[in-house]
Amino acid sequence: MDLVSGTQALAPLRSGQRVLVGSGAAAPQALIEALAERAIGLSDVEVLHLMTLAKAPYAAPSFNGHVRHNALFIGANTRDAVGAGLADYTPCFLHEVPGLFRSGHIPLDVALIQVSPPRGGVCSLGVSVDVVKAAVESAAYVVAQVNENMPWTEGDSTVSVDDIDAFVAGNVPLLELPARDATAEALWIGRYVRELVEDGATIQVGIGAVPDAVLAALAGKKDLGVHSEMISDGVLDLWKAGVVTGKRKSLHPGRIVTSFCMGSRRLYETVNDNPHFLFHPSDYVNDPVVVASNQKMVSINSALLVDLTGQVAADSLGGRLYSGVGGQVDFVRGAAASRGGKSIIVLPSTAKGGTVSRIATTLSPGTGVVTTRADIDYVVTEYGIASLKAKTIRQRAVSLIQIAHPRFRAALAVEAEKAGLLDAGHILPPDGGRYPIELQTRRRIGKLDLVFRPLSPADERALKDLFYAQSEETTAFRFGTPLSRLSEAQFQELVAIDFRTSMALGAFLCEGRRRRLVGVARYHARAGEREAELSVAVRDDFQRQGVGGALVRGLAEIGVARGLESFRCEERGPGIVKLLRGSFSEVRERSAADGVGRSWVRLADRFADRT
Repeated sequence: MDLVSGTQALAPLRSGQRVLVGSGAAAPQALIEALAERAIGLSDVEVLHLMTLAKAPYAAPSFNGHVRHNALFIGANTRDAVGAGLADYTPCFLHEVPGLFRSGHIPLDVALIQVSPPRGGVCSLGVSVDVVKAAVESAAYVVAQVNENMPWTEGDSTVSVDDIDAFVAGNVPLLELPARDATAEALWIGRYVRELVEDGATIQVGIGAVPDAVLAALAGKKDLGVHSEMISDGVLDLWKAGVVTGKRKSLHPGRIVTSFCMGSRRLYETVNDNPHFLFHPSDYVNDPVVVASNQKMVSINSALLVDLTGQVAADSLGGRLYSGVGGQVDFVRGAAASRGGKSIIVLPSTAKGGTVSRIATTLSPGTGVVTTRADIDYVVTEYGIASLKAKTIRQRAVSLIQIAHPRFRAALAVEAEKAGLLDAGHILPPDGGRYPIELQTRRRIGKLDLVFRPLSPADERALKDLFYAQSEETTAFRFGTPLSRLSEAQFQELVAIDFRTSMALGAFLCEGRRRRLVGVARYHARAGEREAELSVAVRDDFQRQGVGGALVRGLAEIGVARGLESFRCEERGPGIVKLLRGSFSEVRERSAADGVGRSWVRLADRFADRT
């Protein structure tokens, strides 16, 4: 391997040629400097790359006419140039990019890459394999910066020295991506996402403060796997803590699969010669078919804006190009096809210091759709979770309004009605707050696998299903009179919970992804009252199994936390319940020794016998 200078290596570069620059932390800094020096004397050189952490001197206005950047994913170092019309953006699915090089859809003349020193006639592409391996195979002329600091990574991450035309020495530290401090919003988003990620799931997580907070929130999970286009220090922390083991992965068990990593020096040192980390090209890692081979695959990606129908904007806003399509759709669709898979879009509820809602009635003109409304599954903000898969436009609007920032919810509801997304006069909670995810729990009662959680406006359809599945006797017990139907407004009122003076706790039977509502306990108290009226209804075929008792116990604990002192329950049917009164002072007396709600065990069990 003969080493030459950067000037010598770039001497063959000609006007009009197309040049690929290596990605992320592996951007070849020495070659970028040499490219800038050489290109200033040339015309119409096109420079392509994914996001890089290096400086991009060729994107400066002074290079206009000499070099034009073509972003396959817009990074911070080229965003202004793209916005000013001095650089281009090519929307593309990341898994297709290697094929675009090989097929000639995007022909490459030159590839500038960074590699490790050779071993046995091959070099490792190290921390960025992604689209670079295909570029090496496709470009007519390949220049490599050889860096002793480049890790040797396992997987399909090597290139032959015979495929490299010139080698340039460049022993510099790899570029690092500092972790950003998590905001309160990011921490809440992480807490909600945690509820969607099951033990044994395989995850994909993007880049940024919110994804980092999501990873931190997964610290208590067990046997997670990772199959992700990129990994960061957050993944490393989970792996070192024994949370990420990959034991239950159906594809590459025990291994973390990625195409590139960006983070700290600690991360780069860890992946070096480490068989637990496999680096493969993007046409493998991001291929939706490959992604779907992971059972319980969960994709977690960020967005800029989501409209009330579920359209996701992730690469642009109002005509301003911001980032790229990247791998979001690759993993959204792969996760959707995975057995037990889920896809999650995460975003703070507001932007620009809280003055703009990221949940919008419609996308602003010029804003592009990255993930379509047909692809969408879950959306999470710091105010809760919206489950949108297979939901109607009206259900989506209701769910998304509830996870918007409270100051924007009323306006969104009015706009949604005007746009025909909501029925006129749709009843929503009187004032907005954060969905109390801390009140959600999963329990097994006998043979029943149940999730107990507060109801929300998104549960209107589930409540209807419960109502129409009940017998006349059960309906009469709940409402005091036989009812064959309720009006739309009545159903909406029953799920318009403010989580303070009113609370409704539902028991949902877990049947795969489906959560079937089989029982509800609710209380309502007037403002300032210490006693609340209690009502309970359990589906006939789930009565006398302890569901009602569990609901009453849970509601009692919630009531204590909200300052209530007793429940009252008027007689609803002969021989069912004559009067239910509970003293919250008894709950308090026993809570120190037995935990809040333990004093309700005998009362709840007695009640469960009748429900």
